Amino acid sequence: MRDEHRGRRAARSLALLAGLAVGLSAAAADSNIEKGRAIALERSKGNCIACHMIPGGDSPGNIAPPLVGMKARFPDRAALKAQIFDATVRNPETSMPPFGRNRILTPKELDEVVDFVWSL
Repeated sequence: MRDEHRGRRAARSLALLAGLAVGLSAAAADSNIEKGRAIALERSKGNCIACHMIPGGDSPGNIAPPLVGMKARFPDRAALKAQIFDATVRNPETSMPPFGRNRILTPKELDEVVDFVWSL
C-alpha cells in the first residue's frame, strides 16, 4: 500500500513538473514573439513595417505583402526563416534586405522576428 501511495505521489509530481515546463515554454515563446515584434517595428533595426502592413503597426508601407496568415503562407517555419534570412535566394529581384546574410539581425534577433512573423 505504501509503494502504491509513493507511485501516485510521484506521478502527480511528474504531471505538475510537465505542466510547469509547458507553461514556461509558452511564456518563453510569448517573450520571443514580443521581442520579435519590437524588432520588426523598430525603424532602425528590422523595419519590416516600412514595406509590410503588420497588424497593430503604425504607418505601414505597401510595397510588400501584408504580414497576415503567415502559417498558411509558410507552413514550414524553416522556410519562413530562410526567406527572412535571405529573400534573394527565392527572388533575386526582391527589394527585401537579406537580414541574416548581411548580419542586419543577429541569429537571436532573426529567430525572434521569425517567431513574431510566424505568429501573425
